[in-house]
This record gives sequence, structure tokens and C-alpha cells, in this order.
Amino acid sequence: MAHVEPVTLAARGLCLVPLALSHENGLRAAAADGELWKLRITSVPEPEQTQKYIEDALAMREAGNRFAFAVTDAASGQVLGCTSFHDIVPAVHRVEIGYTWYAKSSQRTHVNSVCKLLMMTHAFETLGCQVVGWRTDNFNFASQAAIERLGAKKDGVIRGHALRRDGTIRDTVMYSMRAGEWPEAKAQLLYLLGKPRD
Repeated sequence: MAHVEPVTLAARGLCLVPLALSHENGLRAAAADGELWKLRITSVPEPEQTQKYIEDALAMREAGNRFAFAVTDAASGQVLGCTSFHDIVPAVHRVEIGYTWYAKSSQRTHVNSVCKLLMMTHAFETLGCQVVGWRTDNFNFASQAAIERLGAKKDGVIRGHALRRDGTIRDTVMYSMRAGEWPEAKAQLLYLLGKPRD
């Protein structure tokens, strides 16, 4: 597996570009759409923490364990949210997809499905990953449902795993998909993206 190198991924009106400090205002506006930092089960930065959020992501990129993208509208350049490859382990050909959040107006649209299609295609078909993983808060039922819709399998729950922003300790639900499962998952994702929304 290759290391995750800077790359821009684009399809269906979206562009995933390497996160940079120049995205601060756009990320701040996206998070303000729904005041997402008030959700105890997400890692969305508070407005005054946006620059530090980006700096932390860039430091993790430098260390080789996270590669963050700004999710943008290809036509306008508007920042819709953020997503990342993380826990990158080249030795076992594994990455995880996470640190994902979108402006409220982009939720329950095609945005998440297109982002996952782009990232999973890149992980399995370009980077040569054998496994792609996800993790989420045990109370983030929307995230769990979205991950399961992708065709990922639930690996289990790590109890008492991480601190939430409010100081409580969360259990983390772990999911994964193996390379051999990707062709069927990709076909299903393309099928769902082709269906009209209710």
C-alpha cells in the first residue's frame, strides 16, 4: 500500500481537496450551519477553535497518520464539511475513514455517499488497501446507519474508549470492509446514487 499522498478527488459536483488553513472561514461557516459543535457525539470544532482544528489535522498529516480533506462544492468552491483518511497503517494495508462532518444543509443529501464513493475507490483501487475501517460513537445512530448502508461489517464495540467533548467517556463502535467486499459495495453505492431521492 502506498502512503496517502496529497490528492484531489472529484465527482458528481463535489471536490475533496487537501485541507489547508485557507479553508478556515469556509469550515467555520459550514459548522455554523446547524451549530454542529453543540452535538456531543461529534468532533466538529467550535468557531474559535477552527484554526487549531486545521493545524492539528496538518500536524497529523505531517506525522503520517491522518490526511484531511475539505469537502467543497465543485462549482462554487463553498466548503460543505470535512472528512479524512486516518489511522493509516501501510504495513497492513489499512486506513480508516472518519473525522467526517457536513453542514446541516448538506446532510441527508448525496454529499456523504459521493464522498464515501470517492474515498473508498481511492483507498481500494489506488492505494491498494486490504481493509478500510470506520469508528463512531455508540450513541451516533445516524452515523452507524450510514456506515452500515455502505456495506461495512460491524467488528464490535470498544468500551470506555474515548472522551467526548462534554467529558463523558464513550464506547466506540468499529466497522470495516475488506477489499474482496468492495466490488459489491461499490455497485450498491452507485445504484443508490442513481436512484431519485424521496
